[in-house]
Amino acid sequence: MRKLFGKIHLWLSIPVGIILSIICFSGAALVFEKEITLACNPHLYKVSVPEGNAAVLPPSQLIARIKEQTADSLRLTSLQYSGKADEAATVTFKNAGRKSLSVNPYTGKVNGWIEGNTFFQTMRKLHRWLLNPPPQKGSSSVGKMIVGISTLLMVVILFSGLVIWWPRTRKALNNRLKVSCRKGWRRFWYDSHVALGFYSTLFLLVMALTGLTWSFGWYRSFAYGLFGGNTSRQVQTHVTSLLPSENDTRKNGGKKPTDYTAWNKAIQEVQTKYTSYTSLRIEEKKIQVIQGQQLRRTDTLKFNPKNGEITETTTYAEVPRAQKLRSWFYAFHTGSWGGIYTKILYFLAAFIGGVLPLSGYYLWLKKKKRATR
Repeated sequence: MRKLFGKIHLWLSIPVGIILSIICFSGAALVFEKEITLACNPHLYKVSVPEGNAAVLPPSQLIARIKEQTADSLRLTSLQYSGKADEAATVTFKNAGRKSLSVNPYTGKVNGWIEGNTFFQTMRKLHRWLLNPPPQKGSSSVGKMIVGISTLLMVVILFSGLVIWWPRTRKALNNRLKVSCRKGWRRFWYDSHVALGFYSTLFLLVMALTGLTWSFGWYRSFAYGLFGGNTSRQVQTHVTSLLPSENDTRKNGGKKPTDYTAWNKAIQEVQTKYTSYTSLRIEEKKIQVIQGQQLRRTDTLKFNPKNGEITETTTYAEVPRAQKLRSWFYAFHTGSWGGIYTKILYFLAAFIGGVLPLSGYYLWLKKKKRATR
């Protein structure tokens, strides 16, 4: 049995080893993306808190000051306040791509645009699609397919590696849990492959099994169904009575201008109801209350855009399980579920996962070279 799994482990690793190294190394680079981005651009994320516990500006005043500093062509879609006093507010615009604007919530001064870092964007494309992204979200590409198949094979490789590693005696167990640094390079790489591979296997399996939900629809349906989630589209209901009628829109020659004073009242109601939160994101007819740093929980409150009155509340407990599972899988895939400590463990495991195929190639070539003598 061990010999069979040894062959499976070897002959699956040889063709996909380099690809797995690329996936793991790029994944390790992404683990601390948020922390590195914040450290490189602190002025976009942090603000000075005025003395005397001054309150942040209400939406109508803050947006008015933002408009004084931005182009008239920009159409505001959302405003997000942080739950921390020293963090900046962020604004998104319909025609600004994926960029968001950092703003001082106390003064309305624009700090600058928050854009994706080129290095991390490249690492993400490499990690998910081998630099061959699909033409549109949800569609397929050659790179996406190769990453998905390689990750599937990685699961088999890891399981077969565990079978090969499993010791028969206590002495063998002690040897397979240590890395010797005094018996030559070959022994060092062998011990590293065996011992470090064992220590990182659980984390690599979690990363692989959760990551596959972004590669294959059939796997996503299976994984979500396993945890009681239904991936079929949910029928969403809308409060049509709050929407402006077609006749009202036509009379004004198009869409009615947003009344941001209604946002003031809506925000006040929400802040009265929620004494603590991670952030508040307000859009034209709804407010999202985000709670929790690692496994985030979001309550959604709809409000009347005419007077700011809260009309409907959907708590996190009422959110469809499939929607929750997506955020859970993401947290367990990236290591963010446990904060900085799990991120460190995930980084080390992903880095080791990138080294394992390379050390495996080294050992295989050494063995072949010895056999030809």
